Amino acid sequence: MAEEDKLLIWLKGEIRTPPFSYTARLEAGYLLRQLQQGEKLGLPRSRPMSSIGRRCHELRIDDANATWRIVYRIDPDAVIVLEVFSKKTQRTPKAVVDTCKRRLRNYDEVS
Repeated sequence: MAEEDKLLIWLKGEIRTPPFSYTARLEAGYLLRQLQQGEKLGLPRSRPMSSIGRRCHELRIDDANATWRIVYRIDPDAVIVLEVFSKKTQRTPKAVVDTCKRRLRNYDEVS
């Protein structure tokens, strides 16, 4: 990791094979690395998640049998992963949004 790279902080979730395919796991790692290096990702790879909070986004990873989402927030010094889940509908489940908000509140209280 270069000195100017952001930390990658995992509050929840992981990217493993299985359930991710090898190719999807590599793609997720590549995209997270880009974020650590300060690159800004846009559609179709990432979209803002203002329903969760400021600077929150959702990475989209298409896999053979699932569509994965990685919810994250970009802080000045870190990329914070809030959740990793398989998305089955157009809308992000309310439970996921609520859980991500709670994790951010807890994280912000201790940092």
